[in-house]
Amino acid sequence: MSTLSLFHPRNRHQGRYDFTELIKSMPELGAFVRANPHGDQSIDFANRAAVQALNAALLKTWYGVSHWDIPEGYLCPPIPGRGDYVHHLADLLAECNAGVIPRGPAVHVLDIGTGASAIYPIIGHFDYGWRFTGSDIDPGAVKSAQAIIQANPGIRGAAEVRRQKSPAHIFKGLVGVNDRFDLTLCNPPFYSSSEDAANNSERKWRGLGRAGAGHKRPLLNFGGRDTELWCKGGEVLFINRMAEESTTVQKQVLWFSTLVSKESNLPEVYRSIKNAGALHVRTVDMTQGQKKSRFVAWTFLNRADQKAWHSRREANAIRNG
Repeated sequence: MSTLSLFHPRNRHQGRYDFTELIKSMPELGAFVRANPHGDQSIDFANRAAVQALNAALLKTWYGVSHWDIPEGYLCPPIPGRGDYVHHLADLLAECNAGVIPRGPAVHVLDIGTGASAIYPIIGHFDYGWRFTGSDIDPGAVKSAQAIIQANPGIRGAAEVRRQKSPAHIFKGLVGVNDRFDLTLCNPPFYSSSEDAANNSERKWRGLGRAGAGHKRPLLNFGGRDTELWCKGGEVLFINRMAEESTTVQKQVLWFSTLVSKESNLPEVYRSIKNAGALHVRTVDMTQGQKKSRFVAWTFLNRADQKAWHSRREANAIRNG
């Protein structure tokens, strides 16, 4: 079985995948489970269909999501790592709330580039009861995410998806004047071109011993369309634009955040956030096995304003029942 270690303590996916239980929940997964060289049950993580079946089984077993499917070619994200991002963001909210994680639908989260899978709304709602607004520029992704939300009563009514019609903008045209978000989160396009994405995929396939397995250009095992994987200038330019635009809604968001795939990109990310005028910046490192990742969060609110935000939210939640 596959080993998962060093996750956030509240992450549901500690230790090894229990494939016996997962197959009970989702029998279709059984077709992909084989013994690895160590004699443990596992799947071929270079096989996108196997990864998608594993995701469906995890979502059904741990989150009660019985209806989850994404169209061919869209990003099929690894669920445990996505969970860590959500749990660390919950800790961030607790810091100015007397150490208590705020829960329930009064906490409103904006998922920038929610994709076809709606993974973050699922995890955030089922673990904390938060309410989500997802956004995406791809109409197919919006349609898929909406279908997943509507097909599952446990999240229906707790999440919506809006289409960002302008690829040049992130918050403009999406965040209304009356919107308030406790958090924004984002898994930005990491690569600067389709060639960059393909070359990275080829390196991964070599690491899995699968290079040249009948493909002129190795397929990405987690899939992903162009808008999900790359943009001109890569994640640095995307995050620069996000930081710049965050100034326009700085009083409507408690904490902005984004994943940053490469540690070497952090100095430029910090520079853009500083230029935007943020008062507080946090970098949170995350480790899953041998993989290291991180997210950067920033806010334009001072400590007093942060505490006042939590107090208003709590008062509104009590008033609204």
